Amino acid sequence: MKTKLSHLAIALVLAATGGHAAAQATKPAATAAATAPKAVAKVNGTTITADVAELMIQEQLSQGAPNNEELRQAVRNELIQREVLAQEARRLGFEKRNNVAARLTLTRQGVLVGGYIDDWMRKNPISDAALQAEYGRLSAAMAPNEYQVRHIQTEKEDAARTIIQKLQSGSRFEDLAKESIDEGSRDKGGEIGWISPRGVPEAFAKAIESLEKGKFTPTPVQTPFGFHVIKLEDVRKSTPPKFEEVREEIRSRLSQQQLNKHIQELVAKAKVE
Repeated sequence: MKTKLSHLAIALVLAATGGHAAAQATKPAATAAATAPKAVAKVNGTTITADVAELMIQEQLSQGAPNNEELRQAVRNELIQREVLAQEARRLGFEKRNNVAARLTLTRQGVLVGGYIDDWMRKNPISDAALQAEYGRLSAAMAPNEYQVRHIQTEKEDAARTIIQKLQSGSRFEDLAKESIDEGSRDKGGEIGWISPRGVPEAFAKAIESLEKGKFTPTPVQTPFGFHVIKLEDVRKSTPPKFEEVREEIRSRLSQQQLNKHIQELVAKAKVE
């Protein structure tokens, strides 16, 4: 059975086994025996601890691996192989090579940072009041209407003008949409569904808000993505999603904003030369 190992698991394997032999030499045998973590294996005298194995097992379980003895044995075998390779790499001096040393530093640093962030976010949760307030702000900021539209996107303005001429001559929008460079809508007659003006470029938003149902733009609409011929199919009043439907999305965004602010405060306090 093959297992997938994350940088986190690899870093903890290195951290748990890298200096074990030297540490043992400085402790009395009785003390070491009393405090030594439970081992799943020893490789040339170096202990592979159960907590490292358990971390790797939990990571595999989170990826859908079955929780059985086969998984545990596969993890044990993987750790043994990695420890053998790590010992050989140390014997050959790989730890002193610049690229390897730098990667080890970044990996260990990443583990520390990840642990700190998890702990900080756990201790600084977003309150229900903050979630409700942000939900209210977002709901109030919604555009009053949503628009069901089709569009045909081109790279050149001349191509868009040609499409408009064909539409004015009676060609079907859905047929001409096959010429669109927007792969996501051209096979659906140019349909992009219900959209809010707040979620599209300003020129696109102004165009759909000015159209009557069933009409298309008489001139090409330019956005950062190219030129568009837009047809308005329908209009409806905007309805904000229920709070429960977006609660976790709001929590995630506010948590990230709060974390970013905290990081910037720490950076501002640091002496950076």
